[in-house]
Amino acid sequence: MKINKENPWKTLSQKPVYEPWISLTEYEVSSPGGGKDIYGKVSFKNLTIGITPLDENNNTRLVGQYRYTLNEYSWEIPMGGGPLVINALKSAKRELKEETGITATEWEEILKIHASNSVTDEVGYFFLARNLSFGKPQSVQSESDLKIKKTSFKNVLRMAEREELTDSLSLSRILRLPTDLISDIS
Repeated sequence: MKINKENPWKTLSQKPVYEPWISLTEYEVSSPGGGKDIYGKVSFKNLTIGITPLDENNNTRLVGQYRYTLNEYSWEIPMGGGPLVINALKSAKRELKEETGITATEWEEILKIHASNSVTDEVGYFFLARNLSFGKPQSVQSESDLKIKKTSFKNVLRMAEREELTDSLSLSRILRLPTDLISDIS
């Protein structure tokens, strides 16, 4: 099957709607079928960075916090944003230390992801961190209520199965570990 890689969408006009740490732009478009429509796109000023730290016993750390947007509590892998102009690994090291107090000497990029490519151009990079050292978290004010949970990676997989862990970025990252590592853990 031949796939046409040219963009069949035509932008007729665009107007910014909102623009602090994210920007929302409304586009008037001509769709591939020829009809006129409105399309919105959310652009982020940062990369999404996520980390799964694994200790020598295959325990990891999750962070929990109340998510305003969901109006509920959420357990997630350590993650955050990294400026577009800074190397993703450098941002991952900062995020892990900031949220959990953990530093690592072994890092492996596991996944690049587009979180919701129908509405956003957000790009995420996810890492496995090993050979861990533990210190005190250095949370920023907006994360002052973070709780850290030490748990086996096996339990994290169970939490995902029981829908106790529902963050899509965390799930993508957890389920993308190398198969030899998952088989060793499960």
